[in-house]
Amino acid sequence: MIYLDYSANYPTDKEVLKVFCETEHLFIANPNSNHIGGLNARAKMHEVTENIASMLGVDSEEIIYTSGASESNNTAIKGIARSMRHNGKHIISTPLEHPSVSMSLATLKEQGWEIDYVRIGRDGKVDLDDLKELIRNDTILLCVSAVDSELGTIQPISEISEVVKSYPNCRLHVDATQAIGKIKFSFDGIDTAAIAPHKFGGLNGSGLLIKKRNVDMVPLIHGGAGTTLYRSGTPALSLAVSAEKALVIALNDFDKRLETVTRLNLRLREELSKYPNVRFNSPADAVPHILNLSINGIMGTTFQKALSEKDICVSVKSACSSDGTPSKAVLAVSGDRKNALSSWRISLGHLTTDDEIDKFLNAFDEIQLEMK
Repeated sequence: MIYLDYSANYPTDKEVLKVFCETEHLFIANPNSNHIGGLNARAKMHEVTENIASMLGVDSEEIIYTSGASESNNTAIKGIARSMRHNGKHIISTPLEHPSVSMSLATLKEQGWEIDYVRIGRDGKVDLDDLKELIRNDTILLCVSAVDSELGTIQPISEISEVVKSYPNCRLHVDATQAIGKIKFSFDGIDTAAIAPHKFGGLNGSGLLIKKRNVDMVPLIHGGAGTTLYRSGTPALSLAVSAEKALVIALNDFDKRLETVTRLNLRLREELSKYPNVRFNSPADAVPHILNLSINGIMGTTFQKALSEKDICVSVKSACSSDGTPSKAVLAVSGDRKNALSSWRISLGHLTTDDEIDKFLNAFDEIQLEMK
């Protein structure tokens, strides 16, 4: 099998899996228990949290462990909206967001919140002038992804945060799922941020939510002591340790991984640009891990199925999106529904090889000739 869907799920690093299993056997007690076993587990959880915070450049008290980025997004968006409801019910987002963001906003809209969507440029980036027009004194939340999961567009988070600073009742939530381990990223100017370790070699079922000290938030999950008041549940020490290990590996190997995917991305762009019916939807300055393209006249799902029959894995839209509809992200940047329906995504990782790219390109050539 040739795996070109790393942005949907990254293979778990062997060292991550090893440390998870070791921790499960070494620390069998609940970290909230007050006997010696619980105290040892609690001390380990504190140590791990301090290490994660140091690597991310935040305070340890600002880390909330969750089951994944979807829970992190839901917790931040709904929690902030409810805590800030007396200051206003206006929220701004983009048409590029992951379903865990867009559906959270749809739920809030049904409950009386007003949702506006900022205009997106042809490069997939937030139109800052439009944002300045939309934001109001009763705007209490702005939701934006740091890196779009379908196009790989890198949003100007620092510039966006400068706009938000002028509105003291507005919070900035960033879905950093596709950013950590892929680009240099700072949490400065951000109020909350979602992270998913399974996007950079960690385990599924593990997530992080960064919540700055000054941010009020109503918990999504109640009952049962956790590591924080903002997320109840027995602390999952083994998942925290595995997230720490995945982050260490991803950051230590950052330059080498980036060099690999950049080289492979450039090769793909060079080879695929030779086909007159191919259109690149990812901007030139997107993260190299993601390359979104369309083939004129061929549905993205059709081409994906043909590749899958040759044991090659690519994605059509986000893995969490519904089938049969055009990509919202591609439609937003191209304004072309047919192009959006024809789009699909190649996503690379440091484990991707030149031989795999060779085989993909051969398969691509064969399929597009058959479908002409």
